[in-house]
Amino acid sequence: MNWTGVIIGVISFLTIGIFHPIVIKGEYHFSAKIWPFFLVAGIAFCAISVFIDNTIASSALAVVGFSCLWSIGELKEQEERVRKGWFPANPKKKNGDDKLK
Repeated sequence: MNWTGVIIGVISFLTIGIFHPIVIKGEYHFSAKIWPFFLVAGIAFCAISVFIDNTIASSALAVVGFSCLWSIGELKEQEERVRKGWFPANPKKKNGDDKLK
């Protein structure tokens, strides 16, 4: 039996589950302007995954990398969800201003 696919599936599932609150908290505390962090991290994780021989480890790093890249768009979407009132806005942010007091 080959469990590699199942293990990668579980890693993907957990990674997506972990990134959901990371995006929400990141936008709440820092605004969507933290997207360059996700870009650099995503590129770094994907680049590192290319050099790993272990299939599961390489796949896990790539999943984390692409989750970071996907989070860039999700930050913008989260900003819109906050504007619509679906998520709470950070009271320390001035009326739509991304700078904290």
